[in-house]
Amino acid sequence: MATMLFVGTNGSEDPTKSVLPFLGANGAIEAGHAPQIALLGDAVVLVKGVVADNVHPVGWPPLAELIDAVVKNEVPIHV
Repeated sequence: MATMLFVGTNGSEDPTKSVLPFLGANGAIEAGHAPQIALLGDAVVLVKGVVADNVHPVGWPPLAELIDAVVKNEVPIHV
């Protein structure tokens, strides 16, 4: 098992890029690793409920679903 840090710097202005750390963390969980997420700069607003509920990336699940999955798996999110 490896510990992995996924860093996000994109906020709600780019919905598709903003979900990448959450997608990576969910993939790491499925592979049996211990991920962590760090949100920097514009990405810090993603943890606000009203923002997360309105981020819908192209080709990926909504951000709110991805956040629910990492929270359920007790992934640390550093803001």
